[in-house]
Amino acid sequence: MPIKPFWNIIYLFKKTDMKISALQQARAAYQPKLPQALTETVKLCEGAATESVADQEAIKAMFPNTYGLPIVTFEKGGEAKEYPAINVGVILSGGQAPGGHNVIAGLFDGVKRLNPESRLFGFLMGPGGLVDHKYMEITAEIMDAYRNTGGFDIIGSGRTKLEKTEQFDKGLEIIKELGIKALVIIGGDDSNTNACVLAEYYAAKNTGVQVIGCPKTIDGDLKNAYIETSFGFDTACKVYSEVIGNIQRDCNSAQKYWHFIKLMGRSASHIALECALQTQPNYCIISEEVEQKALSLDNIVTSIAQAVADRAAAGNNFGTVLIPEGLIEFVPAMKALIAELNDLLAHKGEEYAAVAPEEQRQYIINLLSKENAEVYASLPAGVARQLTMDRDPHGNVQVSLIETEKLLSEMVANKLAAWKAEGKYVGKFNPQHHFFGYEGRCAAPSNYDADYCYALGYNASQLIAAGKTGYMSSIRNTTAPAAEWIAGGIPITMMMNMERRHGEMKPVIQKALVDLNGAPFKTFAANRELWAKETCYVYPGPIQYFGPTEVCDQPTKTLALEQKK
Repeated sequence: MPIKPFWNIIYLFKKTDMKISALQQARAAYQPKLPQALTETVKLCEGAATESVADQEAIKAMFPNTYGLPIVTFEKGGEAKEYPAINVGVILSGGQAPGGHNVIAGLFDGVKRLNPESRLFGFLMGPGGLVDHKYMEITAEIMDAYRNTGGFDIIGSGRTKLEKTEQFDKGLEIIKELGIKALVIIGGDDSNTNACVLAEYYAAKNTGVQVIGCPKTIDGDLKNAYIETSFGFDTACKVYSEVIGNIQRDCNSAQKYWHFIKLMGRSASHIALECALQTQPNYCIISEEVEQKALSLDNIVTSIAQAVADRAAAGNNFGTVLIPEGLIEFVPAMKALIAELNDLLAHKGEEYAAVAPEEQRQYIINLLSKENAEVYASLPAGVARQLTMDRDPHGNVQVSLIETEKLLSEMVANKLAAWKAEGKYVGKFNPQHHFFGYEGRCAAPSNYDADYCYALGYNASQLIAAGKTGYMSSIRNTTAPAAEWIAGGIPITMMMNMERRHGEMKPVIQKALVDLNGAPFKTFAANRELWAKETCYVYPGPIQYFGPTEVCDQPTKTLALEQKK
């Protein structure tokens, strides 16, 4: 059947007429490194059967065709094979992360190595492109314009959730029309949950269509023993740390401002922790610790205020505070409130929207439990309103819209004013506010992410060649030289549990939170008192692409500490 082109859409994604910087020209020549096993003929090694991280019976019942599959590893030394030409589809899903283009480049080169006649089709603007039959063929000319670049603009991304039978069937129509053998979904935990659901559906229908996932998110919360890090985390943290270092240099120069810096990471504090390890701020909040210790907002505010007062007593009326984006959801009282609000708005969202704005707050209070109603009523009007804004596609509060940095600095200012009246504080407090998010997620990938992403994509082509479906591409041992990296795949069901979404229990990949017993947090905790009192700032500077390996090729401090033998 002839392929229907989307020339009007394809044109938007071509770079032929775009100007490129001197750096991009130089980076275009960079050849990412691969694990040694993937540079030769490979041998597939299978391990023991697996099970989900939790809720085993429920997950097994939902995924009878893709549950319990073994972990697989590729080793060199396999027999040379001739592979038929295949067509492969690729989707970029969810928020952007540095290195996504190199995943596609690795996949492109991998399927072409299997057979030069193989073809790669990109579905446009995320999973919605599959459902709406919007696609383009990625040719060598197009691919070469995007190697080692940031962003997802080669085909665009989107957040359409694949969870309905009609979506699966609609996608299958274009898959059959294009003769696609396998679909690679590049995304975070929710996107790869979609990949797992899709793999199960196509397996149950005996379509012969394979589905492979690749782990993406700058938040760093898609990880386990076999997924050491999600791609983009390395680059994003280095970008944020550069800017934090710049702010700290300015802070130490002017010596009159306290900078409250909110960092991306809605469900985990990996970014905040990594940036703290890189820059040594005066104060950094780790949401997971807040939850473990059952801290209130007042507890957090008092602790920050004490750090401000201690530095003021030494004549230092300046400092930096790092705040994870999702902090509010980890304060136990707020977490309970948000959980009830999510359920409430999932069922009464339309009714709430029809209420007059001046009556909405009371409407919510009337429907909440007594404890949560009291917490909600105590919040500033702006924060209360932000908690009831439209949910994200997964049914969660959009924490990026909550100006936590301003809320905390205002509460700290009030606390310090009360202390000054009591003679407990003698300094000056002038806060500045920042939110670092989009600045990092489309940056040109670091050497680490350029190599790691390329390997993930190339490895995905090998999983396809091996006939696997419902697997996530896995590259391990990444603190070693790239030649020593371990390539393979893990069943996506292995990472899943049941969670409440939109008022219902659904299977999702379990998020990996900061391990408070892990080496990265322990290293931070051992130094934070000194950083709070002294000015110990580190200025990492920009990402380096050319130069000695100790400058250009180092992984995150998080990964180095986790993998330290």
